[in-house]
Amino acid sequence: MTTVASSKPQRPDGPGRAPVGGRPSERLRIRFRRGEEVKYITHLDLMRLWERALRRAGVALAYSEGHTPHPRLSLAAPLAVGVISSAELMDVFLTQRIAPSGFMRSVSAQLPAGVEILEVAEVGLGLPSLQSEVRWARYRVEGPFAGVPEEVRSAVDRFLAAESIPWEHMREKEVRRYDIRALVRDLWVDDAPSGSYALGMVLRCDNTATGRPEQVVAALGLPEPAAIHRQELVLAGTSPAREAWRRAGRFVE
Repeated sequence: MTTVASSKPQRPDGPGRAPVGGRPSERLRIRFRRGEEVKYITHLDLMRLWERALRRAGVALAYSEGHTPHPRLSLAAPLAVGVISSAELMDVFLTQRIAPSGFMRSVSAQLPAGVEILEVAEVGLGLPSLQSEVRWARYRVEGPFAGVPEEVRSAVDRFLAAESIPWEHMREKEVRRYDIRALVRDLWVDDAPSGSYALGMVLRCDNTATGRPEQVVAALGLPEPAAIHRQELVLAGTSPAREAWRRAGRFVE
């Protein structure tokens, strides 16, 4: 995550209040943890949780236009129910500027157990949407295994050596058919206690396709995972707008 220095001289250190509506003047990118306590809530419930916390913190949220305006909050990639994460990303648009440290302090006090802000940085208002920037997701997957570790390594080696692996699974009463090998950028065996397996994997996660860790495990012929942890979301490296933001001195590596 980048850190950003603002060029505007007057900037409140704490939260500001503003009327509903107004043009956004700041866009903050939040990296947050989603732990065991909230891993079974839905995407919609998570967004409601954030909206409630932001309102209680008194930050000046920007709202969409139209008959039913809603806060301009944007998650990078919704997390499946039952999965924990230490790498969730969300953009928040504000009508009054606030220092990232002040935002983090005020909003953190309103969050429930299991949701923790890890980092806040300012990003350019004109940069591409957060969702369009996501490319890959890195996971650690653990589950029970009665065999020997060499069997897991052999399954991983066979998977990686294949040019394509036709796959199908049922989702929302519909059979999905695709090449699961094409969704896996990397796959490896991690250390695990006796009687279990642990895998690391980097899966495609963009606007065209999303790899699902439990399906990769099934394709390997291993038992269903007991725990899935999303550890990183990988964003696109460059864009014309991002480079312009850097040249203007508003984006510090």
